[in-house]
Amino acid sequence: MKNYSKLFILLMCFISAIAYADKGSLKILVTDESGKPISGAKIEAKSPDSLGTRTATTDSDGNAKIFGLDPSHQYSVTVSSEGFNREQRTDVIVISDQTFQLEYNLKPIAVGYEEEMVVVGQQLAAVDTTSATVSQDITLDLTESLPTQRTFQSYLQLVPGVKPSPDNNPSSKSGVNYSDATNAEGDTSGYSTDNVYYIEGIDVTDNYTGTFGANINSEIIQEQKVITGGIPAEYRGTAGLISNVITKSGGNEFHGSVNYYFQNDGLVSSNKHTEDETSFSTYDAAFTLGGPIIQDKLWFFASYQKKERTEDVQKLDDNTKQRSVTTDRDLGFLKLSWQISEQDRLTGMYFNDPVSIDSAVSPEVINGRNYTRDQGGNNYRLEYSHVRDNLQVSVHTFKHDAELSRTPTDQINPRNDVIFLAGEYSPTPEEAQLGGFGAQTEEYRRKEQHGIKGQWVLETGFGSHEFKSGYEMSEAEREINSQYLGDSALYTSISPLHSGITLGEYTNTDWIGDAEFVEDDYARILTEIEASGDYDYYVDLLDADDDGLTAEDMANIVFNSTEGNPNGQINSYRTLMVTTEPATMKIKGNEFYVQDKWNLDKWTVNLGFRAEKWTHYASTGEKIFTFDWEVAPRLSVVYEVTDESKVWAYMGRYFDPIRTDMTSFAGTLTGPLREEQVFIGDRWQTYRYRGGSVNPDAYFAPSTKTPYTDEILIGYSQVITSDITGEVTYSRRKTKDLLEDYDLGLYTDPEIAGDLALPLSYFGYDELPDSNYVIGTLAGGERKYQGFEFTLRKRKSDNWQMLASYTYNDAEGNSNSDGNADFQGDVLWLDPRAPGMYGEQPGNIKHIFKVAGSYTFDFGLELGASYFWNSGMLYSNTFSASGRHLPSRVDSAYEWGGVETRWVDEGSVGSSTTPSYGTLDLRVKYVLDFSRYQAEFFLDIYNALDDQAVTREQDLAAGDAFTSYGDARAWVEPRRMYLGMRFSF
Repeated sequence: MKNYSKLFILLMCFISAIAYADKGSLKILVTDESGKPISGAKIEAKSPDSLGTRTATTDSDGNAKIFGLDPSHQYSVTVSSEGFNREQRTDVIVISDQTFQLEYNLKPIAVGYEEEMVVVGQQLAAVDTTSATVSQDITLDLTESLPTQRTFQSYLQLVPGVKPSPDNNPSSKSGVNYSDATNAEGDTSGYSTDNVYYIEGIDVTDNYTGTFGANINSEIIQEQKVITGGIPAEYRGTAGLISNVITKSGGNEFHGSVNYYFQNDGLVSSNKHTEDETSFSTYDAAFTLGGPIIQDKLWFFASYQKKERTEDVQKLDDNTKQRSVTTDRDLGFLKLSWQISEQDRLTGMYFNDPVSIDSAVSPEVINGRNYTRDQGGNNYRLEYSHVRDNLQVSVHTFKHDAELSRTPTDQINPRNDVIFLAGEYSPTPEEAQLGGFGAQTEEYRRKEQHGIKGQWVLETGFGSHEFKSGYEMSEAEREINSQYLGDSALYTSISPLHSGITLGEYTNTDWIGDAEFVEDDYARILTEIEASGDYDYYVDLLDADDDGLTAEDMANIVFNSTEGNPNGQINSYRTLMVTTEPATMKIKGNEFYVQDKWNLDKWTVNLGFRAEKWTHYASTGEKIFTFDWEVAPRLSVVYEVTDESKVWAYMGRYFDPIRTDMTSFAGTLTGPLREEQVFIGDRWQTYRYRGGSVNPDAYFAPSTKTPYTDEILIGYSQVITSDITGEVTYSRRKTKDLLEDYDLGLYTDPEIAGDLALPLSYFGYDELPDSNYVIGTLAGGERKYQGFEFTLRKRKSDNWQMLASYTYNDAEGNSNSDGNADFQGDVLWLDPRAPGMYGEQPGNIKHIFKVAGSYTFDFGLELGASYFWNSGMLYSNTFSASGRHLPSRVDSAYEWGGVETRWVDEGSVGSSTTPSYGTLDLRVKYVLDFSRYQAEFFLDIYNALDDQAVTREQDLAAGDAFTSYGDARAWVEPRRMYLGMRFSF
């Protein structure tokens, strides 16, 4: 009975398989010359790049609404009624999840004359006076006229407020733009894990990293809707942005294209910051074809894209060639649409994105650490939709597969990172990176989503109601099989230059490289020593005052032995893999929403809520934690000042569900078992276990909550001219219930933690669990954001178009945690409540200005340009530890809250800013039309002024082998040109 009840609820609630809408609507008022409503008028809407023709009939008040329309900027809407001339409006805009209003005043047919068609003209600029959503639709006429990288990720840079990103995962508004965990390039900033990426209903957001998880050929994009604020309940909320790509569907006429784009080092200016002796070449070739299989019934759209890039990778120390890398991408796409009846449609879609990279692209990786990568996968979507009068229902099922596997070219030598005392010696990369890559990993990330959604419009005496409701069932899975190579260990060693250093000196010294120990490891080491069979040996070695071993005595450990070290370095730390086997972790989710959009005269109130429930499963298949139903209310009020302007206010909550990175941390109960070890005297001593069920890495604390962001937003929007709209918004956000992992042995002892101590009851425990850590809600952790945004958009008319914006961002807080297990629950001096932790949010960019536009000459020449300026990115003064850049500490310990330690320096967090810079990109395109065929030739010029400005500076206080604190680490790429051609019909 339980299963039948669930099915009944599923069907009755118009359940949703996706967290957003992908169709648009038109609201039409038809009157005669005197303004009297005309009932029974017939309305026909069609577009060359949408499927079929949609019709409606006006009611007694002359109103009609057509919803479920495919996005397009080329609709023609014709209105006819007996006794009146037909009227048509062309180039009507339909945008996904927005409703635009058209008004027709029909003229009577003169006596003795036949009915004629009256073309009213274009409907370009429009404001949805019923919506509080802040968004931009990135359209074909915009992207194809501007210098872009032709990916849906790069198109995000056109959106107001979106920050520059080196890896195409940009931050927006309160989305975190910084991680203290370094990536392969040693970078900690400029990318976000707070966005949600959809492609035709498939949530392709990577379920482990939170970044985009799939690629597509840009030639198949019909519209990209990007939402940055005021998110209604039908959408999954996020602290960042929501990107929704809607693809082309074919039509009743055959259309297709063939293109080829090319670039090599001969089209790139000299790099002013390096003696560049490397070369590269890249090409991008694709075709598309769409059209009818059966006229007005069955359509297809297909595409295939081949992208290949070969490039030389330089050495960091002398900029000479290190190796060549070839990246090979294949992007396939097929979409079938069957119009079963005027009300019923079935759509199936498949796309894939396999990528093979035969070497490491980063110059930070030396040849001895080289590896190959295989990634990408297959994606499937099936949808059935039914539209009748004021009701729309659709049923969906999605599946997304992705691979991310790495295979080292050297499968023999173990990895050995060597650290050096800062300021004493500057090692070369070859001296600091001994051994091989060290590990071989096969990894797969999968998602499935199933359900239906529904929409019902009800007209009453007290206005109209647009009800939407939905329910989604989803499953995300991470399967990983990782093995350490060589002697099944990864080493972090000390250079022989520093032989004889103690653990106490180790933890209180700045290093070049990633130091693995912190003071809080002393207690862990002592606990394992006491449980070992070598206790007496360690007493003789470390107990200097003969009073028995204490945690403080661990500072006496001396590192001076090279015994067994694979490269003759000083033994200090290693991770030993004891067992190896695959492990699979899962998350299962349920999401429900309901909302009522109530319109009465000039007022529209959208009231709804979204409820989410997520359950995490360990590699054994057992349930390890359930985040029970959390409810996110969302409310907006919109007032229609005129039929072309509105003012609105919004408040709502967005949840940030925990990803499979934390499921893996708490749920690897089978699979590889690793031991973290410290070298003491003449032997390795395990002090912490990772993975497996012997000593679980972590448990979810019973009191753990889902992180959330609350938003308050007010705005005003206005049609300025027939083709220009302007908008100004103010938004304020607060993110709380951040997630972290805690060392309960530290935090539940008031004698150690002082005022920062937390009782076991805070975590929901009566006694200490048997895990290394617990994942819990970070006490006192928060981020605050407020910002202004001004946007001006001119739709294409009179041969030109433009999108311009200015954004002011103010972000502060005491944590950059975003679902990752970090150090803020491991050491007291990084506690968000501790001194020096609250400040400007690193990664934030306070001022951003953007303008992009194009002009088309009548003889086929089109000129496009974009200029993006920002005031520079904030960053912290840091030191390196365990692969993270942590805020620098004061030199001398002092007492605060009952604890004496070296707290974070008040001038560390968000204390510095990179220089401001602007980049101008240009496009020159010539279009040759002949018959129904078209040929395009274009030249893109990126960084046309060749301003190779600084984009990132060294944030390590001690610097590294090549730079000191504040020195430039990355620059805008030199001026580069890109050639392309496309033939279409």
